[in-house]
Formats: sequence, structure tokens, C-alpha cells
Amino acid sequence: MIKTLVLGASLKPYKYSNLAIRRLVENKIDTVAFGLRKGMVEDVEIMDQLEGFEDIDTITLYLNPKRQKEYYQKILDLKPKRVIFNPGTENPEFYQILREEGIQAEEACTLVMLATGQY
Repeated sequence: MIKTLVLGASLKPYKYSNLAIRRLVENKIDTVAFGLRKGMVEDVEIMDQLEGFEDIDTITLYLNPKRQKEYYQKILDLKPKRVIFNPGTENPEFYQILREEGIQAEEACTLVMLATGQY
């Protein structure tokens, strides 16, 4: 089973990262989350430290490009197969870094991918 890390997760129900967690769970995708504040969305605990995550297949980003920079190395260290850059997170600089490491960088919307069976 693939495991997805929602990076930039929010406890606020109206945020897209929160909705993504709920849709991933609905689609029976093993989901973990990292955000600025600890809490729960569905049965997924949002962690406030980007440590202890293992066997991550996909990272779906909900951080703007400026905020992403501080996480570049931690994301690379997780060795995901792909990173999904949701609308507003597009970052050509990071795409290049990921591709050099053999990681697929994909500009897409996790919610649309899930709704259309393309996830």
C-alpha cells in the first residue's frame, strides 16, 4: 500500500490540505501529515516535527515555494517516489533538485487526482 505525507497540513476544515487528508482517508490511502500545529484530522495525527516518517511513496505539498526551501533536504531524505505540487506550490527550482535525485515532481491537484482516479 502506498503511503502519502501531506506536508503543510492544516487543522482548519476549509483548507485544501485538510480536505486532502479527508479524501485520502476516504480513498483508503495510508496517510500521515506534517503541519505547524499538532492535531487530528479524521484518524490522521498532524505532527509538528518532520521526523519519524518512513516508507513515504508520495508527498503532497501545501507550502508556498518560499516556505519549501527549509524542507528541501528533509524531503530528499524521505526518498519519496514522487512529490505533488498542488496549485500555489509550483517551484521549478525544487523540481530540478528532485529530478536530479530520481524523484518525480508533478504539478497537479491531489483533490482532482483523487476525484478522477488518477492518484
